[in-house]
Amino acid sequence: MNAPAVPPVLSCRGVRKVFRGGVVLRELDLDVTEHEVVVLIGASGSGKSTLLRCVNLLEPLDDGSIHLDGEHITDPRTDPDRVRRRIGMVFQSYNLFPHLSVLDNVTLAPRRVHGRGRAEAEADALRLLDRVGLADKAREFPDRLSGGQQQRVAIVRSLACAPRLMLLDEVTSALDPELVGEVLSLVRELRADGMTMVIATHEMGFAREVADRVCFLDQGRVVEQGPPEQVLTDPVQPRTRQFLDRVLAAGRL
Repeated sequence: MNAPAVPPVLSCRGVRKVFRGGVVLRELDLDVTEHEVVVLIGASGSGKSTLLRCVNLLEPLDDGSIHLDGEHITDPRTDPDRVRRRIGMVFQSYNLFPHLSVLDNVTLAPRRVHGRGRAEAEADALRLLDRVGLADKAREFPDRLSGGQQQRVAIVRSLACAPRLMLLDEVTSALDPELVGEVLSLVRELRADGMTMVIATHEMGFAREVADRVCFLDQGRVVEQGPPEQVLTDPVQPRTRQFLDRVLAAGRL
């Protein structure tokens, strides 16, 4: 007797999102399996960030459904706060609380949302900060850190809640070029650890290095998807090829 099929960690079916009469996501389908890193590429306005916000229930769907480990999380009866405890989301703008130290930023959700004691939460936070080379910054405030350091703290803050799924939205786009490597190195480590991730990025080199699968979005749909070597080097769809030609011309491939 065959074992029952394990559902993907994330499953999007027919996802549709409209803003002010404009369709941003058009009947989009996407599955992400356990330990898989899926990187979303595409021009600005193609729907990458909107999709991540819909997965984290920051935006309601106009149609379709999203499932997390088989649970229909976009059912209107679902408690979004309960779902978000299983999802870590990192934004391009860091979103650290400026009045809290690095340590307090990292331990806030584990203590307030997950009910962990301060000592346990702080011990785990210091372990994670040490892993990314920031243990000595635990008592500093965000404005005393570089952009790369702030973004690493933002990622650690999400990791402190032991998420089932990580969503990273253009996490390097607000950084100076010399700071990008700090963040990309951490994401590579997470991939090596088997973290399931969906990443929206404009960094094609990064996509090539960390993705198990690259999805090219255009006008709210997944136009092409596959291994990074195939999608980024030998795309099948003319629209994908046109996009990558423009990226190459801009020196970003």
